[in-house]
Amino acid sequence: MVDTLNNTAVPPESVHILHDPESRLDGVIVLHSTRRGPGAGGCRLWRYPDRAQLVGDAVRLAEAMTYKNALADLPLGGGKAVLNLPAGDFDRRKLFAAFGRAVARLNGAYVTAEDVGTTVADMEWVRGETRHVAGLVPHGSGPGGDPSPWTARGVFLAMQEAARRKLGSDLKGVTVAVQGLGNVGSALCALLHEAGARLIAAEPRPDIAAQVACRFGAEIMSRDAILDARCDIFAPCALGGVLDREAVGRLRARVVCGGANNVLITPEDGDRLADRGILYAPDYVVNAGGIISVAAQYLGWSADAAKLRIEATGQRLSKVLDHGDRLGSAPNRAADALALSRITAVRPHAERQAA
Repeated sequence: MVDTLNNTAVPPESVHILHDPESRLDGVIVLHSTRRGPGAGGCRLWRYPDRAQLVGDAVRLAEAMTYKNALADLPLGGGKAVLNLPAGDFDRRKLFAAFGRAVARLNGAYVTAEDVGTTVADMEWVRGETRHVAGLVPHGSGPGGDPSPWTARGVFLAMQEAARRKLGSDLKGVTVAVQGLGNVGSALCALLHEAGARLIAAEPRPDIAAQVACRFGAEIMSRDAILDARCDIFAPCALGGVLDREAVGRLRARVVCGGANNVLITPEDGDRLADRGILYAPDYVVNAGGIISVAAQYLGWSADAAKLRIEATGQRLSKVLDHGDRLGSAPNRAADALALSRITAVRPHAERQAA
């Protein structure tokens, strides 16, 4: 499954097709909005059945980055790169060097970093071709490196806030079902275990699932069965497109809060969660820790400044939920409204540069 589904509210500013047969680069860079600043968002490497799904995924992800960066109050717009994972063996360094040259041709309109399927080493190869990249090896005490632990930290803090509001408790003794044990999901499990939560987890790689079961005493279920798990909180941390009408109807959780992007298939699925009394913590509000870390390195902020902003994730979620309560709307719609108000409130970045 991919983070798909062409339900974008606002069309992208531009779509740049990437094709380099020598390096086997095949993908797209989508700039959704550069109103607040350069379009920033990671580079995803994944295998897609066709170009339409690849581009659709990139468009949705880029739009989410626009809203995510606005609500995190970053001076950045939204963008995303999605590359098709070549079949068989390929020269990874050559592919990411070619991608770096494609980023360079955009002259700073797009800032890239890690995402699903890409690493710090990949971004270092991109850095050989362009300066418009972050998520690099940190220098000294500065920010940088793999942003996924910071994403997990933000999700954990948001989950604390959601549990306080919906369950009237902290996370000790709360049952959390984590779907996906990649870098973010595994780091989130460690934080939840330390906080005293009981864990249920779903992960198709048996070795990773076994490690989490042994380390944290997690009960292991299949990716589909975990939707029916008896739990307090459902934490989607794999790829998106998890909750549609049918999946919402199956959930037994009282809270949905996880690290995945584009969790809802449609905005109406957020309404369905609200109708069932399930508190949805909007994905791009709670999973912004990674892009904050990336932005800090690119913009030259200190590690302390980045940490301070990430530690405020729960407060940002609280503002969104309060806004939804005032409007009488589902949290995803409240988040969209707040993000759009911040985007439209500023002069376009290009005009500010020219002034």
